[in-house]
Amino acid sequence: MDVPLWVWVATIVGIVVVLAADLAIVDHPWSKKREPKELSMKEATWWSVFYIALAIAFGLGIWYFAGGEKAGEYFAGYVTEKSLSVDNLFVFYLILTSFAVPRKYQHEVLLIGIVLALAMRGVFIAVGAQAVNAWSEVFYLFGAFLIYTAVKIVRDNIKGSEEEETDYTDSFAVRMVRKVWPVTDGYHGSRLTAKIDGRRHVTPMLMVIVAVGVTDLIFAVDSIPAIFGLTQDAYLVFTANAFALLGLRVLYFLLAGLMDKLAYLSWGLAAIMVFIGVKMLLHALHENGVAVPEIGIGLSLTVILGVMTVTVVASVLKSRSDARRLKSRTGSIAPGE
Repeated sequence: MDVPLWVWVATIVGIVVVLAADLAIVDHPWSKKREPKELSMKEATWWSVFYIALAIAFGLGIWYFAGGEKAGEYFAGYVTEKSLSVDNLFVFYLILTSFAVPRKYQHEVLLIGIVLALAMRGVFIAVGAQAVNAWSEVFYLFGAFLIYTAVKIVRDNIKGSEEEETDYTDSFAVRMVRKVWPVTDGYHGSRLTAKIDGRRHVTPMLMVIVAVGVTDLIFAVDSIPAIFGLTQDAYLVFTANAFALLGLRVLYFLLAGLMDKLAYLSWGLAAIMVFIGVKMLLHALHENGVAVPEIGIGLSLTVILGVMTVTVVASVLKSRSDARRLKSRTGSIAPGE
């Protein structure tokens, strides 16, 4: 899709405006008296619906100006990246919990995490677009990487949740920072550094941002090959990623109480990665003259939506079953026993 420079500029400006609005909604930066608040479940739900509606409206605009095929590529990319961004959000939750970040400062960490994710994915998109245009064999690499990632996810789930075993306060990046600068025992507001006894220290807030930045880098490495398997249009790759990340702070409040209820999310993501990986390998073979069938964008969108629907429904059913089992077990214990 041939996108003029002014459309790129307008899109980026629009994304910045939405991010500024997100900041204003949650943090109220103009008010010196009002603290950032934790959104209620109802508020978070409505704002999440708004951001999803915004992404859908943009996709309909793609449909109107560029046709159904490009719109299909955008929606397939958006659903995939949204699913991966939710997984990213789960890890953010674990990081914030591990570092015991006070609730009133979590908004700032999440905002920085989203901005870093956008920046890193922007760099990976630029590099990936050049690689795809210059070397079709890169699809072999991307496809194999996605399948490997899916296998790793499944293996980690069989062994036990990898996120639960990871100590984010003692990661390699955090240890390197600790070797260079002394770290304060507690938080100093939202400041990244503080002077104690005449010596400059870094605060745990900087440690949190380092951990979030490393996580963003890892997820960018996973997500960009996935979406290039659905579309090679740099503009669609960028906008699908951007709209998937917008509203993530609001979504955090919605998912904070549901972290244990989406038990099969990782399995669903693994299935999608395998599907896209196979799609990329078939495309690479086709580009190199091998007579193999290619997977169309319509089938891709259907499979991705189907897998995520099954994943969510199965997770909800499991959560309800576990709740009934727990209630039955606790209800059978007589008082005083």
